[in-house]
Amino acid sequence: MTDIVAYKILTAEAWTALEAGTFDGAPVDRADGYVHLSTAAQVDETLARHFAGQDDLVIAAIDLDALGDIVRWERSRGGALFPHVYGRLTLDAVIAYGPVEHEPDGTLKLPVAG
Repeated sequence: MTDIVAYKILTAEAWTALEAGTFDGAPVDRADGYVHLSTAAQVDETLARHFAGQDDLVIAAIDLDALGDIVRWERSRGGALFPHVYGRLTLDAVIAYGPVEHEPDGTLKLPVAG
């Protein structure tokens, strides 16, 4: 697979940790033993389920190729395959980021590289 992008929703505190170079996950990530990521099709539901009502969130676009073999696609919510990172997220794998915002039609605005 090439040019595969996944997304991580981060609190401001978690973004600061990743921005410093590496991020070993939020408490739920550490408890599960991997960093949870979502595809573009999954990230809006992830936001609604796990971050409802939270402010100051950042969404980071992650280049999965840059993480190599520490990424595994595993079944999760509803049997869908989700990308999980068995290791640390590194800043060099982040290809774009921005605040969590919605388009006028209510869809989540995803960060775009470039």
